[in-house]
Amino acid sequence: MNVSKAVQAFAGVMVLLSLFLAWAVSPWFLALTAFVGLNLLQSAFTGFCPAAMFFRRLGLPSGSTF
Repeated sequence: MNVSKAVQAFAGVMVLLSLFLAWAVSPWFLALTAFVGLNLLQSAFTGFCPAAMFFRRLGLPSGSTF
């Protein structure tokens, strides 16, 4: 697994987790879904992604995107 795939997997897990929490606990957890979406959008334009930096520090090889 490389950094690009790890970031995509992490974003997917966070969206699914926040949707489940919104359904089970409180609709306010949809704010987490919005945050993840906005972070993905800004990283598409700027190339800056905190999750990618974290996965690089863990030692994952670079991917095609990050």
